[in-house]
Amino acid sequence: MQIKNRLYNSTLYISLSGELDEMCAGFTRNELDALLNSTTAKQIVIDLSELDFMDSTGIGVLIGRYKKMKANNIPIFICNPNKHIEKIFQMTGLYEIMPKIS
Repeated sequence: MQIKNRLYNSTLYISLSGELDEMCAGFTRNELDALLNSTTAKQIVIDLSELDFMDSTGIGVLIGRYKKMKANNIPIFICNPNKHIEKIFQMTGLYEIMPKIS
């Protein structure tokens, strides 16, 4: 799992690449928490264009970060999921809490 980020115009852009599963969930959770705890962003965009795979553990990681940011009134948006991840987001209703943007 690789996590890249940049802050631009009060938006924190986070790019995830690799696989978001049980094996790397702890690392990903810790890295995202460190980013989110120190951000001054008003919104967050998570780019999934380079994420190859995500399982239920990965869903839990994203939902946990959503809850933390919701408590601070900072919305999270998702962009560029592949077909597999798109299906997961649609089936689980994740787009209702973390909308997809172009």
